[in-house]
Amino acid sequence: MSNLLSSINDPKDLRVLSQESLPQVAQEIRQMIIDKVSKTGGHFAGPLGAVDLVVALHYVFNTPEDQLVWDVGYQAYAHKILTGRRDRFGTLRQWGGISGFPHREESPYDLFTIGHGGTSISTALGLVRARDHQGKSQKVVAVIGDGSLPEGMALEGLNHAGHLKSDLLVILNDNKMAIAPSVGALTHYFNRIITDPLYNRVRKEVEKVMCRVPRFGFRLLRAAKRLEESLKNLLVPGFIFEELGFRYFGPVDGHDIPTLIKTLRKVKNLPGPKLLHVVTVKGKGYPLAEENQWKFHGVTPFDPATGEFIKKPAPETFTQRFGKTMIRLAGEEPRIVAITAAMPDGTGLVEFSQKCPAQFYDVAMCEQHGVAFAAGLARGGMRPFAAIYSTFLQRGYDQVIHDVCIQNLPVVFAMDRAGLVGDDGITHHGVFDIVYLSGLPRMVLMAPKDLDELEGMLSFALRHPGPIGLRYPRGSMVRFHPEMNLPPLSGEFAPIELGRSERLTSGSEVAILALGSMVYPALEAACLLDRQGISTTVVNARFAKPLDAEMIASLAREHRAILTVEEGALRGGFGMAVLEVLEGIRTNGLRCRALGIPDRFFEHGKREILLEQAGLTSQSIAEGARELLERSSVYVR
Repeated sequence: MSNLLSSINDPKDLRVLSQESLPQVAQEIRQMIIDKVSKTGGHFAGPLGAVDLVVALHYVFNTPEDQLVWDVGYQAYAHKILTGRRDRFGTLRQWGGISGFPHREESPYDLFTIGHGGTSISTALGLVRARDHQGKSQKVVAVIGDGSLPEGMALEGLNHAGHLKSDLLVILNDNKMAIAPSVGALTHYFNRIITDPLYNRVRKEVEKVMCRVPRFGFRLLRAAKRLEESLKNLLVPGFIFEELGFRYFGPVDGHDIPTLIKTLRKVKNLPGPKLLHVVTVKGKGYPLAEENQWKFHGVTPFDPATGEFIKKPAPETFTQRFGKTMIRLAGEEPRIVAITAAMPDGTGLVEFSQKCPAQFYDVAMCEQHGVAFAAGLARGGMRPFAAIYSTFLQRGYDQVIHDVCIQNLPVVFAMDRAGLVGDDGITHHGVFDIVYLSGLPRMVLMAPKDLDELEGMLSFALRHPGPIGLRYPRGSMVRFHPEMNLPPLSGEFAPIELGRSERLTSGSEVAILALGSMVYPALEAACLLDRQGISTTVVNARFAKPLDAEMIASLAREHRAILTVEEGALRGGFGMAVLEVLEGIRTNGLRCRALGIPDRFFEHGKREILLEQAGLTSQSIAEGARELLERSSVYVR
């Protein structure tokens, strides 16, 4: 059998093939995904499930003139392979390679750089209206998963599209899974739709029969339509979409390529907003992924023959310690509830959900609702811990301000993946939380240097009477020189007090004030500086807000220079806040400098590589401190 995929360099090559050959193309794409992702790691079950749909879309629509807009984007691996990135697919999510999500700088077939869910309908509708304003005629298709559709923005987009009545096709890729099993009333509704796939076909046949009745056919049809409206809430599978102004089609088997093509061709040229409901199987084509879709949603390298992950000895992660600590705290305090937005595995709450089911809520991919829900729980006397990635908490920012901070409610935001997250890349880096939270009145913001301190901060957060954010990185502590003997830390684990930092080492020339994940690199930098004869103090800041002004003043009196280090956006971040404190202190020529994430977006790659690019390695910190001492003038970076 010839290899068809090797001859497809863009969708035009796909469209010259016979329809009968497309299942082979789909199978070859699946095999490429299995072969490559088993080596690189990445999203896995979702992309496999969407292969047939992607093939049918590029076969029917004249892409890139016709525009495909993806939601979240990891379902688009087959899209990448068919649009000129086949030969680079082995570099997926690697430094210098292609992104794991659609990326507008990679290809003209990627309309947006995408990584968050619920956005495709709104952005596609914007493309539609831009087309209409300019008198153009291309088709626009938004592809969204059932896990994303309950997200508030998606529902807002549906509402507006139905009102405008423009020509837009929304494809609901329904596999009953987001990352974890989808939850919520809409999910149950979709499942009910799947059990009644004959509705559209039966309706069309009934309409044909009625129209043939002499003289009274159209009257009968009008009467039937009125009856249909009255019974719609009970009988019609797609009534919720039709009530929003969409014509509903489906459900259609998302792995039956001939039926997909036939259906897409029929709905393609119908006017107005349309929704095609496609049912797929997550992990399709790899039985182990079909049987365990959650496990194979996102994978590290694995043996495709057995499905066994290639595990390397790894230290305990912040995520794992968070989950364990939450179980312990929930056993001690029954008012604790844990909230996740469709990410129980990623936030370390799977075991918590099993051991403390009455104290666990998965609110689906709805961060805005999750934050406001937490506010309600807190106002009612509970102690909610909202475990939401830093990048995703951005989506609930208005609720953080209005529903939590203005009310001064004791909601704990456990922000996993704070800082540079690695392979997920530009849309997932959690580098802005210090900036967007530290300016909020009543908000407390802290970051642990290690796992034990994370545990202590969670206990502190439980006792705190107002809103509090706790940021911690993906994985475990970063050590750039694991073999380096760090200077002995002064004293035992110091109790956590509001706004109090922790002096770890004492020197006389330069003080490094480090926050969270940068404390251990700062300690390594101190070792490097000490070898060069530069006496260095390292302070674990613990709090980005409130700052330890007393410690900052003490460091200013005792040292020639102060260097701040954070794994967060430099502009408006922790370092800038420290410099503001120093402005009010008579420093007598004190040299000051802030190190953090530069004012640009970072792509994907291993976290250690990205930290090196950002100038946040121990070597870079040491060089920054040495240059600061050598300069004749005070300056700030």
